[in-house]
Formats: sequence, structure tokens, C-alpha cells
Amino acid sequence: MSARRELRLNAFEMGAPGHTWAGLWRHPRDAAARYNTLEYWVSLARTAERGLFDGIFLADVVGVYDVYGASPATAVARAAQAPNLDPFLLVPAMAHATTHLGFGVTANLTYEHPYTFTRRLSTLDHLTNGRIGWNVVTGYLESGARGMGLPQAREHDARYDAGEDFLEAAYKLWEGSWEDGAALRDRAGGLFTQPGRVHRVTHDGPSYRVDGQHLSEPSPQRTPVLYQAGASSRGRLFAARHAESIFLNGQTKAVAGKAVRATRQAAKEAGRDPYDIRMFLGATVIVAPTRAEAFDLRDEYARYLDVEGQLALVSGWTGIDLSGLDAHEGLAYVKTNAMQSLLENLTLPGERPFTRADFAEFGPRGARAPFIVGSPSDVADALLSWADEADLDGFNLTRAVAPETIEAFVDLVVPALQDRGAFKTRYREGTLREKLFPEGGAHLKATHPGARFRRGGSEARASAA
Repeated sequence: MSARRELRLNAFEMGAPGHTWAGLWRHPRDAAARYNTLEYWVSLARTAERGLFDGIFLADVVGVYDVYGASPATAVARAAQAPNLDPFLLVPAMAHATTHLGFGVTANLTYEHPYTFTRRLSTLDHLTNGRIGWNVVTGYLESGARGMGLPQAREHDARYDAGEDFLEAAYKLWEGSWEDGAALRDRAGGLFTQPGRVHRVTHDGPSYRVDGQHLSEPSPQRTPVLYQAGASSRGRLFAARHAESIFLNGQTKAVAGKAVRATRQAAKEAGRDPYDIRMFLGATVIVAPTRAEAFDLRDEYARYLDVEGQLALVSGWTGIDLSGLDAHEGLAYVKTNAMQSLLENLTLPGERPFTRADFAEFGPRGARAPFIVGSPSDVADALLSWADEADLDGFNLTRAVAPETIEAFVDLVVPALQDRGAFKTRYREGTLREKLFPEGGAHLKATHPGARFRRGGSEARASAA
């Protein structure tokens, strides 16, 4: 990384009482048990905007973690991402309470159809004035597949093949159906839309078929900002082709940097500028006015970590039942249909594989990503070091105790980053895409594969009638 870029920050959240650190909802100052109230989400959004965050990244999962002990009981009892809310319904309230904050919403395309799904994203993009992103996921939980009436989840690589098909259909609807200016709103002439400027699109793919017009007029961004978290070999190719922002994890700078370099190289090979993708690394930050206070806070939080809940999460993510693993027995790599990249990170790199005891640690190994504790200066220096060495654009900040950890970050770390010239002091105007890519516009860049389906492009003409 030749020159320091302005850091980007998202609050990494989920509509659930427990997210990536099981059990912390029990902390007496934690408010996550009120996750099912509007007040909780509106307060979070206002805090994130006060801190000039780029967005709130809303995770989601369809299904329940039932790999640990071959039962969902632990996940349900310990609130390991269960119960959880539909993230789409959280956005309008938060958007109404803010002006600039973006929203990255996770949605599993396996259980959606492009025709209606594109309207849902367009609706949110309209209502937020262009502040919506979609975290494209393909689903990996067998429990989710069963819940949706399927015999099993799609095989890992086949999920991404279906994802390619889904996105092509979505691009046709978002980019190729409505011409700019088709919606006239002509009161005197009684004409709201010119029918000749709204076009039927067809898509006949291996997984999805569409024959119709996009149900929504073009939103400010047309296609929402596209997030992705694929880091396996197949997932990386998918992300390099489609993603504008990528969320990754890595327990060391070397591991994170390797993933970033591989993805940027894949993007280049796909004909894109490698830096047309913003790279966000997950991170847990515990900050206090002094280093000693921060470590005391870390120790206090650690007392509330729910080990069984944590093991239920990791078992679900990896597809390996950790209930029978001895405390210090290394996790061995086996190919599963779950998160292959995570399992590779936990077993292949580093001096030793991860153990059951590691997953129960409220610290760097338990986090599987940066776990930073210290004063505001300590934290700012650490974040910048990770960004410089791993070629990162920013961080998805994991919830620990809500809202305490994000409020402390906003009040203490943001000013320290601003003092170093590494973080903005005000928002830029424009859509989420224009904020993330100031050199571009509100719509997909011309080098993005989705732009080929814009009205006038060869693919758009071929699929329109």
C-alpha cells in the first residue's frame, strides 16, 4: 500500500440478542436483549452516524446452528444468533433517523427470486435516498434448507454457480428494464410513465427464469452497492467478479493480507480495477481512556462469554461438531459444505491449528480476526498498522457489549484517527456508492459486469423485447 487511504468503518450487527460473541447479552450494561425494539436500532444508527461510520452491516442467517451436539438446543438456549429478525425491516426506521449512514443488508439468494427481490432492494434504495447495499450470500446451513422445504443445502461451489445466474437476472432488471426519465410524473398530461421506455427483460438461466418488467422505477443507485464475503477459491472468484466491498476475517496480518492480495489479483484478471473493491476486515475493539482501564474492561466482558454458545456458533460456521473435541485437540481440516475459507483459516495457516479452548477465548484466537485492546492511541495505531500491512480499506467492528463498545469507539477512537488524518471529519454528499467511491458516480462503474446490462448495452438489447 503506497499511500494511506482514509479508513472506512461499519458497525457489524445482527438482529439478534447474540451475534459473534455468545453470552455477552447477559452483561448488566448490555442492551441487546432489546434487539426487537425500534428504539434499540434507532439509537444504534444515530450513534454510528455521529461517529461518521460508512454504514451498519447487518448480518443474517436462514436456519439455526444445529451442528453442535447434532441439535439446535444449545444455540437456542444460549442465543447463538437465535432468535433473529429480518434485517430488511430494520432499515427504514434507522434510515429515517439518519441522513448519511449506509446500510449493508444480508440476503440469501438461494431462497429468493430475482423478480421480487430486486423490487425489495429498489424500494429500500428509494426510501433511503440511495444508501443501500446488499451483502450477497448463498447460504450454507442444512437447517435453513430443510426449513425452506428442500432436502439439503446446495453444494458449496454450486451455490456460487446459482449466484452468478441470480445476479445476471438481477442486473437485467435493475439496469436494463427502465430507461432514465421514463417516469415523467406529468400531471397536466395525465402521464406518469412512458410505456415505450419501460422494457421487458427475459432471463432463462440454469437456476432462475424471468420474463417481465422491473416492478420498481430506477432507484438512486439502480443496483445497490454489492457486498460479499466469499474467500474460498470459488467464493473469491465470485467476489472478485461482482463485489464492490468485501468482508473478510484473518487472525494475522499475513493471513488477511494474503486474502486481500488474492482477491485483488482475481479482480484484475476479471477485467476490473483491483481497487474498485473496498476490503473490510472484521475486528473487535475494546477501548477505554487508559490502557489499564481497557484491559480491565476486557477481563470484565470475558466473564460473560458463553463457551457452549460460542462452540455452537463455530460448529455451525465450520460444519464440524466441536462437542466431541478435547479442549486442546487441534481442529483438523475436512471438507464440509459450510464456510470453507473459515475452516481453512482455522486449520491450515499459522504455527498450530485452532483448538476447542481457543474458541472459548475472549481474545485474538477466539475472534479469528483482530482483537484490539487499549487506549485510543493504542487502538488507532493498531488499526492503521493492520490496514497498511494487509492493504485494507477499513473494518467491520464487531459488537461486544451494546451499545457500550460502539459508543466508546465513536467517542475515543474516531477523534484519534481524525488527529492522524486517517478518518473523515464530515460526510460527503451523495449515495452510499458515491461515498465509498468518491471518484465514481451513483451507478455501477462501467467496468463492473452488471453495467453491461444497462439500456443500450449489447446484453440489454439481447434480453429486452
